[in-house]
Amino acid sequence: MPSLMSDLDQPRKKAVAAMRASIPEDAWRRNAAFVENLRHLIAHHPVARHSAIGVLNSGVLDRATMRTIHLEYRHAIVQIFTDALLAAQLQTRQLEPRLYPGAKLAPRFLITLNDLDEFGFRPGLDADGYYRGNPAYAHYPLFEKVLDDYGITTQARRSYVPSQISRDVREFLEQSYGNYLDVTVLLAAAEEEVILFSPPLREATRALGIDVNDGYYFVHGISEDTSAEAADDDHENDLWLILTQALTPEQYQRVQQICMRYCDLWERFWTAQLAQLQTITVRSGHAMGLAEAV
Repeated sequence: MPSLMSDLDQPRKKAVAAMRASIPEDAWRRNAAFVENLRHLIAHHPVARHSAIGVLNSGVLDRATMRTIHLEYRHAIVQIFTDALLAAQLQTRQLEPRLYPGAKLAPRFLITLNDLDEFGFRPGLDADGYYRGNPAYAHYPLFEKVLDDYGITTQARRSYVPSQISRDVREFLEQSYGNYLDVTVLLAAAEEEVILFSPPLREATRALGIDVNDGYYFVHGISEDTSAEAADDDHENDLWLILTQALTPEQYQRVQQICMRYCDLWERFWTAQLAQLQTITVRSGHAMGLAEAV
């Protein structure tokens, strides 16, 4: 018998309910308390109040500096973000046989909501009653268009040698692909980093006269941001819930350690972006020291 259309409503809520039902309620509550504490640690980590946020928001960075920051950021996270999402989807198989057969499908379903945004799909039906979407609107190609706006040539992108810290940030996430808990917690932390730094990067880009009312910077940030069409906070929450289903107490310490290590690397990444600036050239024509801008 065909399913009622109402069975297809509220997909996020249904996926979470299925995940929650897959483990005992006391295990869910215990894992949720651990996850809440981990989110608290991230919110109070130095990267969450990094001085780069204020510098970017101030709009004082010149075009050359912002080109470098974008190439660094591209290497550290943009190029591999969907790789990590797909790795997490594959490694949901690690839930079995510990949980019941098919328990991996609800988190895969939830990760797919993130994938759909990343790959260029949009909610709704097209003129033929099918999914709406276009790979040209996938987030990675949209970021490449930002590099176009900055005048970064294809050859410059190919020949760019990223800094050691940019390579370290990237490699840390890449090394997690084989472990479901690891890649999931690092993706959740990466979403928080995107929430923290996408709006300042948008403002620094806008200050240079580059249109940010569409494209990459329009689809990154939080769902409550009226200046964007973003849902990074929803995806971050999804990942924390996915982690809540997957955790077992003996993994708590290790998961927390790798998450904090990743935050440490992101702090070093942004410190390195500021350290390369001897002075910040203000677009009005005068210069001031970095300490004055922070």
